[in-house]
Amino acid sequence: MVHLSRGSLHPPSTLLRSEVAIVCELARTILGPAHPVPWERFADDYDTIRDAISRVVPGCADYNAKVRRPDGFALPHPPRDDRQFPTHTGKANFSAAPLEWVPVPEGRLVLQTLRSHDQYNTTIYGLDDRYRGVKGGRRVVFVNPEDLTAFGLSEGSRVDLVSEYPGSDGTLEERRAEDFLVVPYSTPRGNAAAYYPETNPLVPLDHVAERSNTPVSKAVVIRLVARG
Repeated sequence: MVHLSRGSLHPPSTLLRSEVAIVCELARTILGPAHPVPWERFADDYDTIRDAISRVVPGCADYNAKVRRPDGFALPHPPRDDRQFPTHTGKANFSAAPLEWVPVPEGRLVLQTLRSHDQYNTTIYGLDDRYRGVKGGRRVVFVNPEDLTAFGLSEGSRVDLVSEYPGSDGTLEERRAEDFLVVPYSTPRGNAAAYYPETNPLVPLDHVAERSNTPVSKAVVIRLVARG
């Protein structure tokens, strides 16, 4: 469903800007005032953004009127709506690709980054995660209890997360995210999980998927270093 949302809190400062304002100012600065996209209008009036979307995204015609309905509106979805599949067979097609395993040295874990319940993308609305029983904090790392025993750690230990990448000169580059609380969790052995963006420093900017160019944040090889 597509619907409007409004914040319930007053901005803490008149200097605080919205994400849209920041993105539009970056675009205007980088692309210049002669760029055909009306960045200033987009930043000043979100209706102009929705008007632009309505002209290019299927199902978003008359966007500004439909989004103001009490329950919003649903975007079209051919497989759901009338079992249409825009494929050469007219049916849903499945494919399989060989699995590629990340090499994991002894004493390391494969970390996946994820969101909490109180989070939408990188916007954090609270410090609780009812999905996983976490309350009052986000700097936590979920680890299989057997791995914790093997590493000499226990529930409540404080650790740094350290990733390792070969540099262009062949040396090993370490990246560190400090002071995480260890939480035993039923993740598979050899795997761990933690929230982003707190763990973003562990991933180099050039460590991306080959085709999508997205950061490889679901398979980060790390070691846990106990804090003194």
